[in-house]
Amino acid sequence: MSLRLRTITREEHLAFVRSRPSASHMQVPSWGDVKAEWRTESIGWTDASDAVVGAGLVLYRQLPKVKRYLAYLPEGPVIDWFDPDLDRWLQPLLAHLKAQGAFSVKMGPPVVIRRWDAATIKEAMANKDAKRLRDLEPDWYEPRAFDLAERLRRSGWLQGEDGGAGFGDVQPRYVFQVPLANRSLDDIQRGFNQLWRRNIKKAEKSGVEVVQGGYQDLAVFHQLYQVTAERDRFTPRPLAYFQRMWQALTSEDPNRMRLYLAYLDGEPLAATTMLTVGDHVWYSYGASANHRREVKPSNAVQWRMMRDAYALGASVYDLRGISDTLEEDDHLFGLIQFKVGTGGQAAEYLGEWDFPLNKLLHRALDLYMSRR
Repeated sequence: MSLRLRTITREEHLAFVRSRPSASHMQVPSWGDVKAEWRTESIGWTDASDAVVGAGLVLYRQLPKVKRYLAYLPEGPVIDWFDPDLDRWLQPLLAHLKAQGAFSVKMGPPVVIRRWDAATIKEAMANKDAKRLRDLEPDWYEPRAFDLAERLRRSGWLQGEDGGAGFGDVQPRYVFQVPLANRSLDDIQRGFNQLWRRNIKKAEKSGVEVVQGGYQDLAVFHQLYQVTAERDRFTPRPLAYFQRMWQALTSEDPNRMRLYLAYLDGEPLAATTMLTVGDHVWYSYGASANHRREVKPSNAVQWRMMRDAYALGASVYDLRGISDTLEEDDHLFGLIQFKVGTGGQAAEYLGEWDFPLNKLLHRALDLYMSRR
């Protein structure tokens, strides 16, 4: 059965997302309002009865001085990726985006290839018998994902290069997730390593209080975020970005974005944002002070978010990106080490894929990005 693709309304798009167990927070209509510097469009695949059977949020970034666009579907689109006839989804997509003036298409199929349990990763770290996750035998893999990758290559899609770190793509290829479904809160906490459990108890005994904040508390979060940016040497986003994100996401769904703050004696020491779509919850941004770190406010706020995600009926708590490095002297090793302590799983996604509709402009963009 052939499919048609057309622009759909926000209401149609949101109704489709709500009919699914989950979708990426970057594939809901309100995410287009967050990315104000991009032109956005909701697209939908329809069947013979004009019912929407797949959807995507497209972000269009214009080339300087030329009315041609990079079309980007972050962590999307939301379609049947294992359909034997994948062309009936992707050919209408490319034709539509080309008609919209796109010179290149970038997408991130939300398909997990492999998973590694925390115990497997910890053993590899202790034995120092692997340098990267990809060197380890996975605890689970999706055989259909390898066939999907091959079909994309045969159709002319190019896989993004990540250099092995997992951060070369615009969105991380490797993430760390804590499964919540069919587990009790006691089961989840028992999955933490001793350090995590000790740190949570330390925060409780020290009197750290974690509260759910509101729009007015974003300024407190942003102050801590700026401290974190200076400490970790990254360029912080302005407060206005988080205010826009809050207004856009919570207007679509009051639980789409939450803010948490950890206080001790009335002083904010850590803050985080949490995003929810369906039964998937993400830890989005985190920030912490440089002092009083010994009372472990970051562990306390993470445990509060996991408990609230569980109360919302989430099946997974997603700590987002990690590197796949297992080498202690790598500057990204601490990130995976911290997240492995939750007892969850590392997951590798299929990664991001590009389709050059205009090869000359696509190469020019690649050259520009490599020099940034």
